[in-house]
Amino acid sequence: MSESAVTAPSAFKERLYVPWWGWLLPVTAAVLLAAEIHMGFPGVRSWLPYVIIVPLALLLIVRLGSLKVEVSGGELRIGDAHVPLELLGEVEVFTAKTKRKAMGPNLDPAAFVAHRGWIGPMVKVALEDPEDPTPYWLFSVRHADRLAELLKK
Repeated sequence: MSESAVTAPSAFKERLYVPWWGWLLPVTAAVLLAAEIHMGFPGVRSWLPYVIIVPLALLLIVRLGSLKVEVSGGELRIGDAHVPLELLGEVEVFTAKTKRKAMGPNLDPAAFVAHRGWIGPMVKVALEDPEDPTPYWLFSVRHADRLAELLKK
C-alpha cells in the first residue's frame, strides 16, 4: 500500500441512502396508520398521530437505510465496523449482474456482509488477520472500481 493511501485524511467517502422510490411504501403506510388512529376524532387525536408516526417513519428510513463507506486514517470503515488497511488482502469487484453468485452459493456464513439491494456493485475484500475468524468483507458501494483501485495500492 502506498503511503498516500494510508495517511490521506479521507481517500474515499461514500454514503449509501435509500432512493426516493424506497420511501414511497413506508411513508404511505405511516400516513395510513396515522389516519387509522385519527379516524375522525377532534382535538389532539386528530393531528398527533401524523406528528409522531410520519416523522418516526422518515427517521427509521434514514437511520436504518444509510451506510457509510470510507477509507481514512489507515482504515476501511463500513458503518461502525473498521479494519486497518494493512490487514486487507485480495480485492474483487462484483457488478449488479455478478453479485448474485457472491451473495448466493459462494457466500461464506462467517463473512461480514453489508448489502444494500438498491446499489448495484459490490466489493469483496479478503482479510489477512490470523486472529479474525471473518474471511472477508462483502459490501455494497456505488463507485466499486475506484474503491478497489485505492485498496489494491
